[in-house]
Amino acid sequence: MYDALVIGLGGMGSATLYHLARARCRTLGLEQYDIPNTRGSSHGSTRIIRLAYSEGPEYVPLLRAAYAGWRELERKSGQRLLHITGGLDIGAPDGRIVTGSRLSCLEHSLRFEELRAEQVNERFPGYGLPTGLRAIYQPDGGYLCSEATIEAHVRLAKGLGAEVRTKCAALRWDTEASGVRVETEQGDFRAKRLVLTAGAWTGRLCPALRDFCTPERQVMLWTAPIEPSAYGPDRFPVFTLEAATGRYYGYPDHCGEGFKIGKLHHLYERVDEPSRLDRACRPIDEEVLREGIRGHFPLADGPTMRMAACMFTNSPDGHFIIDRYPGQQRVFIAAGFSGHGYKFCSVVGRLMAEYCTEGAASLPTERFRLTERRIAGWRRRGLADGAGLIRGRAAT
Repeated sequence: MYDALVIGLGGMGSATLYHLARARCRTLGLEQYDIPNTRGSSHGSTRIIRLAYSEGPEYVPLLRAAYAGWRELERKSGQRLLHITGGLDIGAPDGRIVTGSRLSCLEHSLRFEELRAEQVNERFPGYGLPTGLRAIYQPDGGYLCSEATIEAHVRLAKGLGAEVRTKCAALRWDTEASGVRVETEQGDFRAKRLVLTAGAWTGRLCPALRDFCTPERQVMLWTAPIEPSAYGPDRFPVFTLEAATGRYYGYPDHCGEGFKIGKLHHLYERVDEPSRLDRACRPIDEEVLREGIRGHFPLADGPTMRMAACMFTNSPDGHFIIDRYPGQQRVFIAAGFSGHGYKFCSVVGRLMAEYCTEGAASLPTERFRLTERRIAGWRRRGLADGAGLIRGRAAT
């Protein structure tokens, strides 16, 4: 019997595997595809990280721990995984992004500058923001090499004795007197503790959370900039942008891949069956993203280099789910990261290992607990099954 078993070895699961192995737990990790793979939420080579967090100041203590975790992973792996470019949170002066980012900076004494659109455009030539927008610039923002961090976490975990099985889908799990039994395509496995980090497949494995973890199709676009020098990591900060046409986020050119942009909730396409996600990128997918480029980054409006589809897994309120599985003492869940979770993988992995070994997390996670009050609030506001976030046709 294993001390712990982890289902799903994407960003969160790979970090959990590493931290459990580091804690000297006999650990097994199961992944239904390869490591890494392009089927879930962690591919596309880069993910934003930022300390100025408009989603709420309660995230900042976790972010500080996450930065420390990523730096430790760099030291242990001998790889550069975290690239600091600075970060811009852009929007109307009284909009959610700017006010939320400013609040996090002030509450946690973070270094920041508040800039007018004209100041942003002058300092960072890759930006072409319309007059009237405001930006919070925080110098610690940057991006992570997402696929490389997964590989590093898994490689280090295996070096510490963790076992890994790929192409091994978990079909179901049950509790027993001595622990948990997981049924897979390669047989049954038993462990004292179970960690569920299954991303878009959470609803399949966790019936109690089916209505609260809604997969959504998301598309990214990489372009060849008209002025490539304006989009290097040394001249172009990562950004989140609240515009009249929606909320965008993007990156500088990493290793010649091109300028990268996405739009939060893209086309609001719910995914009923993650294994059958529509991965073909259509003209409407590109147009949604070109609209953001033309209005704010005109020098990036060059030829398309590539597009890729992935998935968000949204909680009803857009905040994470990090807790024990309802009604279970040996089963723990990390899910519902709602399109802004990857930056937290290093610390979430640590917290899940602490749940397994200590029974509690060492950092504040009250905001992310599956309390009766939180669930009742979702139901009362009609947010169950993601109705508050995901609209439109299913994207299967």
